[in-house]
Amino acid sequence: YTKMLQIMREDFEQRGISFSYLDGSTKNRLEIVKEFNENPKIPVFLVSLKAGGTGLNLVGADTVIHYDMWWNPAVEAQATDRVHRIGQKNSVSSYKLITLNTIEEKIVEMQKRK
Repeated sequence: YTKMLQIMREDFEQRGISFSYLDGSTKNRLEIVKEFNENPKIPVFLVSLKAGGTGLNLVGADTVIHYDMWWNPAVEAQATDRVHRIGQKNSVSSYKLITLNTIEEKIVEMQKRK
């Protein structure tokens, strides 16, 4: 999972796309979130699912894309809820990016069965 975040970071940097970043090792979480929420020039917030699942208020976002599934769908829902917070003025869309013939596809099938 961290490998995928690193690849995405490098891709955004190469393309000159501004972004905020947060994972489990981030120390200044509140500062990063505040900057993202207040700066319209930062269109993307990359956050690991576990780091983004609690304690964040991302009202500057209007779209959530889960690209790395988790076995427990409640973990994903909790991460999406970080955007659906008090103070949110935008409609929020949530998507799952699932590639065919991958572990993520199997996880989604398992989630449907439960």
